[in-house]
Amino acid sequence: MPVYDADRKVVFQMKITMILLMLLVLFLPNTLAQEYTQWNLPKGAIVRLGKGLVDEIQYSPDGTRLAVAGSIGIWFYDTTTYQEVTLLTGHTGGVTSIAFGPDGKTLASGSMDGTVRLWDAKKGKLKRVLTGHSWRVTSVAFSPDGKTLASGSMGSTVRLWDAKKGKLKRVLTGHIGRIESIAFSPDGKLLASGAGADNETVRLWDAVKGVHKQVLTGHTRVYSVAFSPDGKTFVSGSLDGTVELWDTVTWKHKRTLPGHSWRVTSIAFSPDGRTLATASWDNTIRLWDAVKGMHKQMFTGHTEGFTSVTFSPDGRTLATASLDNAILLWDVKKGKLKGTLTGHTNMIFSIVFSPDGSTLASGSADDTVRLWEVVTRTHKGTLTGHMHTVLSVAFSPDGSTLASGSADDTVQLWDAATGEHKRTLTGHTHTVSSVAFSPDGTTLVGGSADLSNDEDNTVWLWDAVTGEHKRTLTGFKGSVESIAFSPDGTMLASGSVSLSGDEGNTVWLWDAVEWKYRGALAGHTHIYSVVFSPDGRLLASGSVDGTVELWDTITWTHKRTLTGHTSLVDNIAFSPDSRTLASGSSDGTVLLWKITD
Repeated sequence: MPVYDADRKVVFQMKITMILLMLLVLFLPNTLAQEYTQWNLPKGAIVRLGKGLVDEIQYSPDGTRLAVAGSIGIWFYDTTTYQEVTLLTGHTGGVTSIAFGPDGKTLASGSMDGTVRLWDAKKGKLKRVLTGHSWRVTSVAFSPDGKTLASGSMGSTVRLWDAKKGKLKRVLTGHIGRIESIAFSPDGKLLASGAGADNETVRLWDAVKGVHKQVLTGHTRVYSVAFSPDGKTFVSGSLDGTVELWDTVTWKHKRTLPGHSWRVTSIAFSPDGRTLATASWDNTIRLWDAVKGMHKQMFTGHTEGFTSVTFSPDGRTLATASLDNAILLWDVKKGKLKGTLTGHTNMIFSIVFSPDGSTLASGSADDTVRLWEVVTRTHKGTLTGHMHTVLSVAFSPDGSTLASGSADDTVQLWDAATGEHKRTLTGHTHTVSSVAFSPDGTTLVGGSADLSNDEDNTVWLWDAVTGEHKRTLTGFKGSVESIAFSPDGTMLASGSVSLSGDEGNTVWLWDAVEWKYRGALAGHTHIYSVVFSPDGRLLASGSVDGTVELWDTITWTHKRTLTGHTSLVDNIAFSPDSRTLASGSSDGTVLLWKITD
């Protein structure tokens, strides 16, 4: 049972893994990159670092493969070695749900792009694309005989498809909220659907005729549903952390399994039906005696809430996926951790190298700035003082000062060598989403972001030494998400995002000497990141649509579009020689591009 972007926590924990990946972007020779980093790359990209965010995991029926659905596609792992086997790509949005056909020959995937794809699970080839949902597909499931595929959507509908021909059979309506989970009964006669909106519950459908049969009352905001292998018990997990068991003959409530303190996002029965696993956003997995309803044991180890849980076909291994994007493998009998699959990464906020390249600074959702030693890749220290997420960090040109912008509306200045706090710069009335030093180090600029009111978006200029406010740039039609000086200090570029009109969704250009508005770059909207190449010849801009645009800074004409990310590009950086561009995305990956004339 997947968890979606709209439901993820408001802030995300910056992971050390992501920081190390960005180190690799600039310093790792291509000869050292593992083979899988070059699988199914978009045109122009030379390597991929990071495997994306994780939404759901499923074992193949024969237990030889583990499929991992996430923000860039579907990864297959060999369950003997747990090494990468292949990567399936093609969806234009993150993959939110996957299901193997009963014979293991077909894999179905549902995506944020609103489509369902059917794949040859052995060859990794696309068979067909099913369209019709008006919004993201949240759950997919095959009937036990493999002839019917069901897909649930954010659009509150369930669609039944002929799994062989790919044709729509019928649409099931009745829910008022988005479908969170769907499941067939073992005999294939029933389909259950759970919805997570207020006052929504579980609906039961005749899976053959597509007729609504009944509603299970008493359990609302249901995020996960499952039938026991013998079909005698139905289980539902809710936002409130409770797990309810129902008798499938009488459809009377049997018992409640208490213990979880938050949303139960995934439920799985062991193949023999004796054990029930429930996963929650309270960071725990609980195993229950499925017959007696008694608690057996609890697994902990993930640092964030769970997105998916699944038993291996032999019942000996339990695989778990979490918002921390690690996949843990557990020995069910011993209750011990067997192994971890790493490489899947979380959202990137802000990272920057010191001018001499010896230190990396990272801004985090835990309200801190962390400093890292590049050569040894060790943690040097943590800077505390912000009261909210740190969204942007920047070193002064001489490397002596570090500036950090935060959602607490302030900019903090730090001694980069000792980590001591130097001063707090105030004036912004909303989130400081970007900070940058002028090339001569005399001026610090901070960009403010407030999507709720375009009139409150400004750029403030301070004296970088005294902290004195110098001037304020106004007139932005959207939130200022990113700012960057040209290498010669004569131009300032800012990326903006607006909810009220397209004119605010662009790159704005300012004369950094006279501080006059010079114009905007048309064609690229909802800009979250801008950066000049070190040689000053190019400006790159990253957008919410997952693309990166390159602009000629002499003519200010568009040069090239880089496509490949499936989500917001919120960090871009050039290598010192201007020949390589790294782009970091909220899809959890970093792409490395070769820049040519």
